[in-house]
Amino acid sequence: MALLSKRSTVYFDPSIHQALKLRAASTESSVSEIIDEAVRLLIKEDQQDLAAVAERVAEPEVSYETLINELKAHGKI
Repeated sequence: MALLSKRSTVYFDPSIHQALKLRAASTESSVSEIIDEAVRLLIKEDQQDLAAVAERVAEPEVSYETLINELKAHGKI
């Protein structure tokens, strides 16, 4: 296990906790390692989402109503 510097108490539904324990046992890792990896993946996904939004910031906004009207005008709906 990597040296972790902070400690936290996390509460789980009992069935989720059981699944975590079984996963930890089957992968020879700890529940803490599994949670740490899951949180890191979640944060990485958030970073990727923020980067995608930043790339599209200059794109014009189109309202839902305008989009529907354009689709109708072009025979799509």
